[in-house]
Amino acid sequence: MKSHKGLIIGLIVFLLVLVGGGFTAKHFIDKKVADNQKIVATSAAIVEIFDKLNLNLAGVPKTQAKLPARYQNVPKIGSPMNPSVEKIASLNPTHVYAVSTLKDQYGAAFKKQSVDVTYLKLDSVNDLKSTLSNLGKEYYRTSEANTQINKINIAVKKVKARIHGRKPKVLVLMGLPGANYMILTNKSYVGNLVQIAGGENVYHSNNQIYLSPSNESLATKNPDVILRLEHALPKVTLPQFKREFKTNSLWKKMPAVKNQRVYDLQQPDFNASANMNVSIALNKVSHWLYPEK
Repeated sequence: MKSHKGLIIGLIVFLLVLVGGGFTAKHFIDKKVADNQKIVATSAAIVEIFDKLNLNLAGVPKTQAKLPARYQNVPKIGSPMNPSVEKIASLNPTHVYAVSTLKDQYGAAFKKQSVDVTYLKLDSVNDLKSTLSNLGKEYYRTSEANTQINKINIAVKKVKARIHGRKPKVLVLMGLPGANYMILTNKSYVGNLVQIAGGENVYHSNNQIYLSPSNESLATKNPDVILRLEHALPKVTLPQFKREFKTNSLWKKMPAVKNQRVYDLQQPDFNASANMNVSIALNKVSHWLYPEK
């Protein structure tokens, strides 16, 4: 009887080891497959995410932003605003990633070349954390993803602890080469940074990220703080901002200008999309909104 019972227990243990070994082997194989994917990232923000997840890339954008050293010799696929679909297709990628805000701009070009694209939503800090979590699971990098998410959570907690008194009213602008500037609402990434840091965006929307500027509307806002995102080609957009603020009498009447609380948001800490410099960006916005604490 005892020998029979021992045999049964032995079989159970053997089966558990076999099943466990099977799962381990599958995990090892799946991770190896993930490590050998040919991934193309079309924006600097997405490149930074994959760098933090410790993943190689087969294609990266040509950009003025400084890319991580590990990608210096990786093939360039064109600018983030106008990537070469032909170049991307020639790399035979297994995955192509782009930011969701550009889907309408070049989605048709990718479809024409039969290139499948995954669009990542990076319009807020929570979007960035979700993206890190999802990609971490997909490419067996959950530990790396959680490390970055924890860093972001710590930064958010520190910033919220600085909020006090009346919420400052904030106007957020984004410079565009040749088109002067656009207004960024609370639905934009920088708008989300303002919200987390305890500011009140003077332009609120339920679904729009960008708004066209109107002197009549701007004259009614009286922001305490103005944030100017240089975005693409800062050597062009910053002079545009300075010229606009010097020649348009509208700005001189605003409290933010009178009190010299106009700040220029520069790469790599700031961008139109959420990026891995979010902790630094949050800290800067917090001190611009609440400099006295």
